[in-house]
Amino acid sequence: MPKRLLILLFLFSFSASQAQTFSDVAPILVRKCGSCHRPGDAGPFPLLKYEDYAKRLSFIEEVITSGYMPPWRADTAYRHFANERGLTTEERTKILAWIKAKGPKGKPVDVEATAAATNRKPDLVLQTKTKFLVKGDNLERFVEFKVPFELPADKTVEAVELVTNNRKIIHHINYGFYRVADKAIDINAGVSTINTMDREANVLAFQPFKKEMVYYTGWIPGSSTEYYPGDFGWALPARGVVIFTAHYAAIAADEESVVGVNVYFKDGPVKRPVRIISVGSGGVGERDITPALVIRPNTVSSYELKMRTPEEQSLLYVWPHMHLLGKSFEAFVVTPAKDTIRLVHIPEWDFRWQELYRFKKPVKIPQGSIIHMKGTYDNTAANPVNPNKPPKYVFSSGNMKSDDEMFTLLLIYAQYQPGDEQMVLE
Repeated sequence: MPKRLLILLFLFSFSASQAQTFSDVAPILVRKCGSCHRPGDAGPFPLLKYEDYAKRLSFIEEVITSGYMPPWRADTAYRHFANERGLTTEERTKILAWIKAKGPKGKPVDVEATAAATNRKPDLVLQTKTKFLVKGDNLERFVEFKVPFELPADKTVEAVELVTNNRKIIHHINYGFYRVADKAIDINAGVSTINTMDREANVLAFQPFKKEMVYYTGWIPGSSTEYYPGDFGWALPARGVVIFTAHYAAIAADEESVVGVNVYFKDGPVKRPVRIISVGSGGVGERDITPALVIRPNTVSSYELKMRTPEEQSLLYVWPHMHLLGKSFEAFVVTPAKDTIRLVHIPEWDFRWQELYRFKKPVKIPQGSIIHMKGTYDNTAANPVNPNKPPKYVFSSGNMKSDDEMFTLLLIYAQYQPGDEQMVLE
């Protein structure tokens, strides 16, 4: 090994080992741990201030050393992504050096300021005004919420982020933004909540507001902010509603829920409008899943789907989705020239930690390419999260209940333009 390289490695290790106070590691910890470990979020306990970390040093050392935390289920040997949540070698070394020194506190750290430095304030928050009571009756439920908005003018959206006071009771949330330009339609009129469990509910009450959808997306456990770099984005109309469809998990005790979305704007008009498409269960090609998604009990079985892309695309995100029987997921593209483009591989599916995987650079998908999806499901008693004990037949019935299954890949993309492959989406 060249002498110069040895010196650089020594200096790197020496520098990292000197990080021995909380102020040295707080920016990393707040960004990589505190984003989930905060009230109402996915983490089971807060990791926001020094005391939160100091009493869990050995635990943090164990989960960091093993790679269990921060959670990132995609195979990084298959493909890297711009929003990877894992630690770099340097970050891991600094944190472990601090723990090895018994986690000294050092000079005071303004954790809120540290968090604010890495978390921009939203330009608009659209959320329900009242808390919804989710009954503890061990029943799953789908509830729709309508949140109206009026702005001085259309806005270009740079990012959206689900906000809620209670993520742990949510299976997933889909939400759509609708333009309601006709001022004869009162966007504040009528009910703001449709509980589909209520036999008296008017499930069509929101139809007058759903005539012109401008964008549709969602949130799944573990996912981070949906962000559109550079010229990519979509236009939020000046007047309209956002309608959330919240799928609440079955729970044993009453809980309260508030849902909403943080919206971040960017200057100027949208130059590269983004679109989203769902492939597989609940989307295009559902009937082409091979074999049909009927998962027999006491089996580990695999399924495939192939879909042709009708246009030349620049892929920004892929969003794989399965439920509790999911074991592994892979998606790749074969171009008309027979080149293979790897998209995503989840070797050990974990429903708790899903993600909208953002590519480091737009991925060009030539027109006529074939998207390949491969999914494996474990419907045996050995699957510790199998909701059926004993295992039973499981279908993709389209109602998205957690004891059903899904085999879905959502794609967020824009129309391809020459040079997209060189853009950086960090």
